[in-house]
Amino acid sequence: MERVCEFLKKAGVYYLATVEGDQPRVRPFGTAHIFEGKLYIQTGKVKSVSRQLAANPKAEICAFHCGAWLRVAGELVEDDRVEAKKSMLDAYPNLRNMYDENDGNTQVLYFRNAEATFSSFTSQPETVRF
Repeated sequence: MERVCEFLKKAGVYYLATVEGDQPRVRPFGTAHIFEGKLYIQTGKVKSVSRQLAANPKAEICAFHCGAWLRVAGELVEDDRVEAKKSMLDAYPNLRNMYDENDGNTQVLYFRNAEATFSSFTSQPETVRF
């Protein structure tokens, strides 16, 4: 999982895919953080991505860096604890312009039943589960 998180941070931007009814939705994200042994991302509860994940927690992210790409599929589970939100915001202090762990909007989610696949054109895919 640490390798997955490090890849996402090096890529800087990854794309999160959710579904809304039968329509896929993809958007750029940039947060990846390990807290209490779980891989977390962050968003705002007022965003459509939050509603989509509440209706269907299955999601997938994809990132590309230095000729390799990473796909992570799993369920995103909300962790509403202040400690989890604070840990994420402390790791990404630039988000504090828009979010606070006590604002009622900040949402952190962690991957459950995740499968991450590292791929490139020059090597065989490698899959890890967490």
